[in-house]
Amino acid sequence: MANRHLARSVVLQVLFERDASEGKMTNDEGFSRLADYGKEFGARESDMPFMKNLLQTAIVKQNEIDEVIIRAAPEWPIDKISAIDRNVLRLGLTELLFADRTQVPAKVAINEAIELAKAFGSNSSGRFVNGVLGAVYVELGEPGKNEGGVRKETGSKPAKMPTEHLAGAVVYARSEGETYLAFVHDIFGHWTLSKGKIEEGEDIQAGAVREIKEEMGLDIKIVQELGVNEYIANDSKIDGGKKRKRVSYFLAESPFSELRLGSSGGLDDAQWFPLSAVGDLNFYDDTLKIIVPAINVLAQKEKPSVVESRAKPAPVERSTRSRRK
Repeated sequence: MANRHLARSVVLQVLFERDASEGKMTNDEGFSRLADYGKEFGARESDMPFMKNLLQTAIVKQNEIDEVIIRAAPEWPIDKISAIDRNVLRLGLTELLFADRTQVPAKVAINEAIELAKAFGSNSSGRFVNGVLGAVYVELGEPGKNEGGVRKETGSKPAKMPTEHLAGAVVYARSEGETYLAFVHDIFGHWTLSKGKIEEGEDIQAGAVREIKEEMGLDIKIVQELGVNEYIANDSKIDGGKKRKRVSYFLAESPFSELRLGSSGGLDDAQWFPLSAVGDLNFYDDTLKIIVPAINVLAQKEKPSVVESRAKPAPVERSTRSRRK
């Protein structure tokens, strides 16, 4: 058994035991059991930091992870899912949603969870875990889908992939001398940017204005374009089952008014955050690529330009003669 796979098996044992105790196991007790199981299963000592981090994240994020399971498998109440399958899902989602993807690619997180389900669960556990994690993977935009080599040519020319155009915005407002940004929160535990589909024949900026109004209840004014994100998504309604999503993002200004979350699927909150708090939020990597340039633009807007400061005349000191009587 590969060392990391063995390490995950050890963490799963602790999660299973903690679940059986109905959450009464303390963190210290969990780490103690982790060390015991590690020795029993023959895990390497060098893998202990990996196991501790994985266990701690799974515990800290359990409420968020359970909410994802509920939404991804609505026909299965979480307390009705078998204990093994439930904790394999918790372990897999911990890595899929919160691990460093340079260390644990999304496909690795899913495959490892499926193998654990097959090894410790029932005959149907692997299919069940695959179905739930696969649904979450699609909602995430299938990160890393094209990693791992080029597919072999089939001899036939592939069909052209249709493109769906969307628009969104980094929305800011000023209140009492401070700048705030508005974000929406998705069911996978990430803060992200409000966006939506552009209607046929609709101007892309007008579409962004409409979508922000529908999703957050804000009346925005487009300031400038920030960039474009593209990703591949599944769509069973079209030939080939795949489509390209192209999202154009803008910087937009809004009054500092109450946010009213619309009925868009997959979102559960919307909030204003001061610029000083944005760095503490959990974002997707591709979302950060849009947010950071927006913050830089706003920072420049708040600073007096060098040209303006140089153009200001220096204070004129009265001459000695002018004060003489």
